[in-house]
Amino acid sequence: MAFTRLSVSLLALAGSVLADLQPIEMKGSKLFYKNGTQFFMKGVAYQQDTSAAGAAGAVKFVDPLADEDRCKRDVPLLQELGTNTIRTYAINPNSDHSGCMKLLQAAGIYVISDLGEPSLSINRDDPHWNTDLFSRYQKVVDELGQYSNVIGFFAGNEVSNNKTNTGASAYVKAAVRDTKAYIKSKKNSRWMGVGYAANDDADIRQEIADYFNCGTVDDSIDFWGYNIYSWCGQSSMDKSGYSNQVKFFQNYSVPVFFAEYGCNLPDGAAARVFQETEALYSDEMTNVFSGGIVYMYFEEANDYGLVQVKDEQATKLKDFDALKTQVTNAVPKGVSRDSYSPSAQQQKCPAVSTTWKANSALPPSPDSSLCDCMVKSRSCVQKAGLDSKKYGDMFGFICGAAPEICTGINGNSTRGIYGAYSMCSDSAKLDYVLDAYYNKLNKAASACDFNGQANVQKGASDSSCDSKLAKASDINKQVATATAPVGGAKSTSTGDSFAAPGAPMARAFSVGDYTIGLYMLVAVLAGAGMVAL
Repeated sequence: MAFTRLSVSLLALAGSVLADLQPIEMKGSKLFYKNGTQFFMKGVAYQQDTSAAGAAGAVKFVDPLADEDRCKRDVPLLQELGTNTIRTYAINPNSDHSGCMKLLQAAGIYVISDLGEPSLSINRDDPHWNTDLFSRYQKVVDELGQYSNVIGFFAGNEVSNNKTNTGASAYVKAAVRDTKAYIKSKKNSRWMGVGYAANDDADIRQEIADYFNCGTVDDSIDFWGYNIYSWCGQSSMDKSGYSNQVKFFQNYSVPVFFAEYGCNLPDGAAARVFQETEALYSDEMTNVFSGGIVYMYFEEANDYGLVQVKDEQATKLKDFDALKTQVTNAVPKGVSRDSYSPSAQQQKCPAVSTTWKANSALPPSPDSSLCDCMVKSRSCVQKAGLDSKKYGDMFGFICGAAPEICTGINGNSTRGIYGAYSMCSDSAKLDYVLDAYYNKLNKAASACDFNGQANVQKGASDSSCDSKLAKASDINKQVATATAPVGGAKSTSTGDSFAAPGAPMARAFSVGDYTIGLYMLVAVLAGAGMVAL
């Protein structure tokens, strides 16, 4: 009956005329309501695993904000927990989210969402920042940005998670830069932050935190999310390492919060007492941290749930009441925006080393118009409708036979060297290398066949493309012999912006976009078969 009363009350509110929630704004290292009161996240991660949510066929994830009936079931429970923020990991920007967003609005709940989705994210093992990804990110901003209870977005989640893949951070930071610029460019847009969610890896803890907070304000994060699971059961500030985290971030220039927390060791989710929640909102932490987001609402195989959903019915689990008690009792002491004078400065960019492989020179901004101009101007291109599964052999053969051709589409984030077309889609990159190979072989008829997978077209001339193509050609000439940064985007401003171990969700929503690097790896074994042109 309690659940029914909550549902009816909330739905009545959602159906009435309601004022929008105050937008959240940033000043220095703190978040504020528009009225100047400091904002602390009391959050819950809210996204059900695909299989658990009953997804079928080719569906790779279930959008948690696109099913109003499920939101009617869950939002009252989130409200009962004392939640004021949820984190979603993947939404479908083509879906209607108005029903769920109104319910959240009525319950006083804000949203922070990741920009990627499982098959279209920055892949730590083969990272790229290209037109396809940027288009996805823009669509998510456009869809969620219309709601005042959206705080902002994560451009990546644990993409660089140890010292072996730190080069990927350059691509994530480029995504931060370009998404921030896109938000700023939108007419009458309010502040919405763009940040990064990191795990807590001791080997790169200092470098990664500095990297995302160095350089110009326009190029760096608006907030830092930490996925951290070091406080397990009965612990303390010192034993858990929380006291060290406070010291570590005390001079960080942007807001820091726990993007995921809630260790389930040693006895599973049911035994969680959330002692760390009390600590998180204590005076010892609130001067540095802006709250946190508990992992997670749904009980899954990894056993972190607060609620069990079966046959579309939600049942509160044992740790639900434990979290509810801690959150509703927490009254963090904040400061007023007007009395707060931030003094922290941006960090110094870390040097490239054996541990840190991301150069401060970032990849270029994706430019679909340049990619389109390039494709139209080529003489040898892929056959219309070619299956992208065929790309690997073609890239592998051309880049193996004439490596210099592929410098124009590749990037090296350690050296900061990027081909002019490194930000294009895989399809556009293939057309570039096909045409370059065709020209290298003096346009021999057999050089544009590839077992019937390529053909000759009449390259179109467009005066509006001339200067762009000339500039790209010049960059690629430099890239071919470069030993120092070239080809990346230049910082636009130094002024003000428009205004952590364990990774359960990273495992549930792992990325898998196979792009050039993996194409070539696979093609090493098969490339010889392409010799018969």
